[in-house]
Amino acid sequence: MPRGIMPRRPSRSGRQDNVSKAATRAKVSHPGKGSLKPALSLPKGGAPGSKSAPKLSGKPAKGYNPVAPGRVNEILKRLDERYPRATCALHHSSAWELLVATILSAQCTDVRVNMVTPVLFEKYPTPEAFAALQPEDLEDDIRSTGFFRNKAKSLVGAARKVVSEFGGEVPRTMDELLTIPGVARKTANVVLGTWYKIADGVVVDTHVQRISRRLELTKNTDPGKIEQDLMKVIPREKWILYSHQIIFHGRALCLARSPKCADCPLENICHAGDKTWSTVEMHKNARL
Repeated sequence: MPRGIMPRRPSRSGRQDNVSKAATRAKVSHPGKGSLKPALSLPKGGAPGSKSAPKLSGKPAKGYNPVAPGRVNEILKRLDERYPRATCALHHSSAWELLVATILSAQCTDVRVNMVTPVLFEKYPTPEAFAALQPEDLEDDIRSTGFFRNKAKSLVGAARKVVSEFGGEVPRTMDELLTIPGVARKTANVVLGTWYKIADGVVVDTHVQRISRRLELTKNTDPGKIEQDLMKVIPREKWILYSHQIIFHGRALCLARSPKCADCPLENICHAGDKTWSTVEMHKNARL
């Protein structure tokens, strides 16, 4: 060996670069008999971009079906184990308060909404109180939620509709909810699922859109089409809980930028093309 040249010594810890301790210690749970074993096997892999990392493939392996019942059920099972008590993060004590909070949550964090609504509901405790206002009366109270002028118009319009046509009670059908100003399918699904426990659809917010695409449960980008795709592959009894769990997952691990893949319970059945670490082949089209 030429003098002065020293070979690189392997790490004493045996850890790969960019892999967290949690990932190296984590035990991978394998499904029971009859599940999709090929999709759950763990090939050797390192961080994306390393020599040992799985290749980024344009097409999934032949025979791979991302919406196969076995794979979907495994996803739901792992979400149940990780987020067994997931529920709506918006604070509310009635269907009306949930409707108001959901309208305010557009382009705003739930944390911020939960800071605004206690004061708002103390000043205006009923739909009738909101209905008696002009939109300008609400603007200062909800300014910090963003888009406050449009939201103020929606809240006053929603209150007047609920009072004049539904006797002050938020309706419990999709068709009726969609006639209320400021209410689209996402808001209607939140109210129906969270308050009334009626599974009429799937809430598709930014987290559900991003993660459902990464998991290859949909190829669409339009929320309405994504909802239709999810309703086809997820059992109806899971529609409500799935959205809550995915929202929790999106906030905790599956971030829009730099998702925490090494700590994710779905890692070895997720082939997302923008993973930060992977033990399985990555599909370049499986991303937001």
